[in-house]
Amino acid sequence: MKNKNIINFIFELKQLSRIKHEGWRMIGIKSPESVADHSLRSAQIGFILAKLEKYENPCEVCSIIVFHDMAESRIGDIHRVANRYIEVEEEKVAKEQTEKLDEIGKEIFEMWKQVEDRSTVAGIIARDANWLDMAFTAKAYMEIGYKYAKDWMNNIEKSLKTETAKELFDELKKSDSNEWWQGLKKMKR
Repeated sequence: MKNKNIINFIFELKQLSRIKHEGWRMIGIKSPESVADHSLRSAQIGFILAKLEKYENPCEVCSIIVFHDMAESRIGDIHRVANRYIEVEEEKVAKEQTEKLDEIGKEIFEMWKQVEDRSTVAGIIARDANWLDMAFTAKAYMEIGYKYAKDWMNNIEKSLKTETAKELFDELKKSDSNEWWQGLKKMKR
């Protein structure tokens, strides 16, 4: 039965690729990124941020982030406006998701809890990485005319805790999301 529970959990995690980040619809984005897309780049940012913060185990931060949105596979992504009116028991969901997975489940739940509570250095870095991914997305949307994405930028700027995340955010504000590929095109003559 133990392996069957693990199999079911892995199938459940696939739902994250089907669930869209709903908050972006508030500003008119018709097809926003999936929660899984967000989790991937957040984990990548988490590794980089942990290294820049000189955290001894950047892979721990990545692992934490990979599971931080797992409850959304059951409850969906509920944006902040809806959160004013809906009481979501995300911790209950995360506990139920992991309780049948024995020691692995306990470890996954503890990772999830670190981000929610910001109870460890890894949890704080992971939350900042999560916010930074949202800031990168907001910046790209602002550049193509979605002016209300600025609201995300303003809120994220107030939420960041690590000095490195704050520095990256300040640089992001001055950056252009298309600059990275300028000069890389190879033209045949």
